[in-house]
Amino acid sequence: MDTDRITGAAKELGGKVQGAVGSATGDKSTEAEGKAREVGGNVQNAYGQAKDAVKDAASNAADAAKDAYNNAGSYTSKAQDAVKGAAGTASDTVKDAYNNPDRFVGGARDAVQNAAGAAQGYAQDAYNNSSDYYRQGVDTVTHKVEENPLVALLIAGAVGYGLALLIHGRS
Repeated sequence: MDTDRITGAAKELGGKVQGAVGSATGDKSTEAEGKAREVGGNVQNAYGQAKDAVKDAASNAADAAKDAYNNAGSYTSKAQDAVKGAAGTASDTVKDAYNNPDRFVGGARDAVQNAAGAAQGYAQDAYNNSSDYYRQGVDTVTHKVEENPLVALLIAGAVGYGLALLIHGRS
């Protein structure tokens, strides 16, 4: 737990007590000082909570990166097995294509024509709607940031902190 959270909570409690004393005695100055101290404690507590959230997010990101690094060997073994299997299948297919070229040429031509037609349709759709997609994306992100600026700031900070840890490593 961050010391700002503890200090902030103590200031908040002290401010509440001071404000209550000022209110009970009719001393507006003491009451106002108490409320100001209470608000200051709230702010410091919130700051401490934000620091804790960033530390937790960075720690989680670092743990995930460490886990991926530690398990890289098992991923390599699985990839090697997959490549060996694919190589065997490819070898069999090449032998079949060599022995029966006419069957594969016609099938390949049809497949290329179908893929080219589909790609052209997707490209045309993306071109026609790209400005709408861009505007929708910008509007959505802007709306979310305007709704929750503190959360957006915390997320940006956590991502930045996590990237810094990944780039520079833990000290």
